This record gives sequence, structure tokens and C-alpha cells, in this order.
Amino acid sequence: MAPRNRTFRPRVCRFCTDKELVIDYKDVKVLRNLVTERGKIVPRRIYGTCARHQRRVTEAIKRARQLALMSYSGSTQY
Repeated sequence: MAPRNRTFRPRVCRFCTDKELVIDYKDVKVLRNLVTERGKIVPRRIYGTCARHQRRVTEAIKRARQLALMSYSGSTQY
């Protein structure tokens, strides 16, 4: 088999590039993009956030879950 020629674009932290975007546990719309359908927090190697912002995102998601603004599990649709 021939090796695949893949070109990767560098992932850039969207919180570093867009200074208007604030990480807040009360802003559930922003935090929902950073959680999978099953309710897991997306790792930084996949989403591309820097380490500082990933720590803040994780803390905000955990606070939102604690205050019942977000669910621990994913969206359950029957």
C-alpha cells in the first residue's frame, strides 16, 4: 500500500483569535459546541483549543453541569 499524502491545516484556538468570544458557564450555547452528543468534553487535540482555554472550558462546563444548566449525559431523545 502506498502511504497517504495528507495535508493538515493547523488548528487554531478560536478563543485566542476571537477576543469577543468569552468562556462563561452561563453561556450554554457556546459550551454546547464543545461537548459531544454523548455529553463528553471534546479534547483539545481534536477541537484545537490551546491549553489555557481548554482548562477554562472544562471548568465552565463542569460548573454549568453542577448548576443544571447542562446535562451530564448527552441529549436523550426517544
